[in-house]
Amino acid sequence: MGPAAKKQVDIARLTADLSAAKVELLSAQCAADRIRLQYSVQDIVAFGESQALKHIIASAEALYAFCSQIEAQIKRVENPAKPSQ
Repeated sequence: MGPAAKKQVDIARLTADLSAAKVELLSAQCAADRIRLQYSVQDIVAFGESQALKHIIASAEALYAFCSQIEAQIKRVENPAKPSQ
């Protein structure tokens, strides 16, 4: 298998991984929405397990940072700087 074939396998795997992540993230968003609609922020803070809430927040922050990097790169690709004339 040459480098071109390996690259195709990597692209196929990336596509599959992105599809799986999309489903998992949608599931997480639905879970968060259920909690948000059922409980007030005050009740979550007062009665939720502090360590679990901190882990949830850390995961959300890491995901946000990663997605922000991807978004910035997409913007650079879609709107490259115009060369000076």
